[in-house]
Amino acid sequence: MAIQRVRSKKAKTEALLANPKMREHIPETTTMHRDSVREMLGRYGMIYVKPVNGTFGQGVIRIEKNQRAPYPYRFQAGERKYRFETFERMFEELQTVKRKKNYLVQQGIELLKHDGRRFDFRVMVQRSPQNRWESTGIIGRLANPRKIVTNYHSGGTPMPPEDLLREHLGGTPALHSFMQKLRGLGEDVARTLERRFPRLKEIGVDVAVGEDLKPWILEVNTLPDPFIFRKLRDRSVFRRIYSYAVAYGRFSRK
Repeated sequence: MAIQRVRSKKAKTEALLANPKMREHIPETTTMHRDSVREMLGRYGMIYVKPVNGTFGQGVIRIEKNQRAPYPYRFQAGERKYRFETFERMFEELQTVKRKKNYLVQQGIELLKHDGRRFDFRVMVQRSPQNRWESTGIIGRLANPRKIVTNYHSGGTPMPPEDLLREHLGGTPALHSFMQKLRGLGEDVARTLERRFPRLKEIGVDVAVGEDLKPWILEVNTLPDPFIFRKLRDRSVFRRIYSYAVAYGRFSRK
């Protein structure tokens, strides 16, 4: 039986929101249109708009509002930055930049930083040979300083998560506890999505950590890249991920 893949960010978000336990970890997300952008920008001051169907962080745009600035509205797409005096002028240009794709608008989370660069995490969750969901790897993704996304394919730098978290969490016990929290969150996401999509075998959960250390689920990828985990110093992480993927049929054994 084929491994199930789900492209629609909206469908995955709706499935997660059906579980009350997940709701507190999901940024407010809705369909993008003029009123939703205006309302959420007024509520949060910073939002992201992203394609309903998209990968590798492509097409993601960060929008900010600061009424005290000479140009209160600004957004960044890729490396290019725009600024505007009015919402209407900003939204008009936004429509041009995003082209004709269907987009979502999502509450912005101010990410933790390392050396002045934003970072988040990819949590790999897989069906084990014993048919249980298991978080098999976590990798940090440090954003390119000129870009708003952390994805490796968009210029982000893969890093051991401990190297990114240590300065924010302090000692080893706190670090170990937080890593366990991320693993548990990933497994909860998998079990929740499985109710709607029963043929899932693997997911990659993109988790942001806010300045208050709260983890937020930014996105779930049902065709996660296992090979990024080869960038970690601990080679056993990739070996386990690959062996599980072989066991459920994604790859042939070499």
